[in-house]
Amino acid sequence: MSSSIPAIQPGRIRVLKQGADPKPAGPVVYWMFRDQRLRDNWALIHAVHQANKWEVPVAIAFNLFHQFKGAKARQLGFMLRGLKKLHSDLQSTFEVPFFLFQGEAVDTIPSFLKECGASLLVTDFSPLREVRQWKEEMFKRVNGSVSIHEVDSHNVVPVWVASDKVEYGARTIRGKINKKLPEYLIDFPELMTPKRKWASPSNFIDWDNIIARVVRQGAEVPELEWCQPGEQAALDVLMGDKNGFLKVRVKNYSSDRNNPLKPKALSGLSPYLHFGQISAQRCALEAQKVRKLYPQAVDAFLEELIVRRELADNFCFYQPHYDSLQGAWEWARKTLMDHASDKREHIYTREQLEKAQTADPLWNASQLEMVHYGKMHGFMRMYWAKKILEWTSGPEEALATAIYLNDKYQIDGRDPSGYVGCMWSICGVHDQGWQERPVFGKIRYMNYAGCKRKFDVDGYIAYIKRIVSEFKKRKAEPLLNDKAKELRS
Repeated sequence: MSSSIPAIQPGRIRVLKQGADPKPAGPVVYWMFRDQRLRDNWALIHAVHQANKWEVPVAIAFNLFHQFKGAKARQLGFMLRGLKKLHSDLQSTFEVPFFLFQGEAVDTIPSFLKECGASLLVTDFSPLREVRQWKEEMFKRVNGSVSIHEVDSHNVVPVWVASDKVEYGARTIRGKINKKLPEYLIDFPELMTPKRKWASPSNFIDWDNIIARVVRQGAEVPELEWCQPGEQAALDVLMGDKNGFLKVRVKNYSSDRNNPLKPKALSGLSPYLHFGQISAQRCALEAQKVRKLYPQAVDAFLEELIVRRELADNFCFYQPHYDSLQGAWEWARKTLMDHASDKREHIYTREQLEKAQTADPLWNASQLEMVHYGKMHGFMRMYWAKKILEWTSGPEEALATAIYLNDKYQIDGRDPSGYVGCMWSICGVHDQGWQERPVFGKIRYMNYAGCKRKFDVDGYIAYIKRIVSEFKKRKAEPLLNDKAKELRS
């Protein structure tokens, strides 16, 4: 690829800061955080392309935060095990050093840029306020010669290209995204080998010790066994011969995806998409290849993967109050406040909800599915959140409780789709007003009887009981073995 041809569409890059030096002589650093992969990663493609254009070396930097937004062993263990594999792939296939820092990114990244004399920082895009605040702080701390480029590798159509404002709903963003797909939903260019080697090799990373420490500190929410981390595992879930979504399971997606008793009908990709271990664009490209076989299922999948996911990023990017009542539309805020003091049949504390101690066995089952399995079925997430609105003292408490539980237990928590899911269920975001009723006002209502009409509620409750008892049994086994060893010695 000639250096005069841009490796990626200019629309995918935002120049956040232009360095003073027209011909940079310092290396390029890619600060990876949201898109944790080597394949199909526009930010990495751009970083290597720029480095080769200027004939300077390139490195990847990653900063490990201490329990970012309450993440525990479940989320951090999955992420770190994926990064350990990424580091090993990097060493064996592609001579780019990987640096792992621990602490605050606003300290570690600028100090690394200074130490290596970098001329360009390439960063992933995230609409979340914490990440945006770190970037603002970093701009102040890096010297004038450093340029900063932000690349949206997470969305198929970059969030700022799809729309320049907060969209009202899927119907208002769908056409805008579809218009841009021919330009952006394209195959990835090959990742080039860096022309210049990094002067010093990357420092040794004691992954096993770091993972053990993080898992110990976050042990309150243990890791999952059903979900293997890393890029290869993600590709297997998408298109593996044995049980890959597009090879084996996609045919049932449109008919079964709203049935909580048929979780295998879902793609199972959300943990990998959340941690950026697979590219949504890769998933879409591969899905298009099988569209002739299953047009309805593939169209439904692409609607969720592209339109709904990118609508969530749009909301969090353009609405600073994306996780509070202030971020709701005016009609929803008014109706929720009008009904905030309505009498509620039950009021549960956060602790009772967390322990699934309610009078509703269906709700308890969904909460236990999330706590033990690490992922609640999408249909149940809506019912679950709406009941929290019904059972807490007001909409603010309901939203804060739903977000707290979602972020603590879901393997894909702390994500725009999670915030928007809670906002949709509780605050009517991306929805319309419905018939007015107590507590909910004009927010869409869901109840037990409605669920019963849609699927086998008793079957779902029994299925979750089985899952939970299996998890508890497995958890007890190592303890029993330790006890037996103690008795023998």
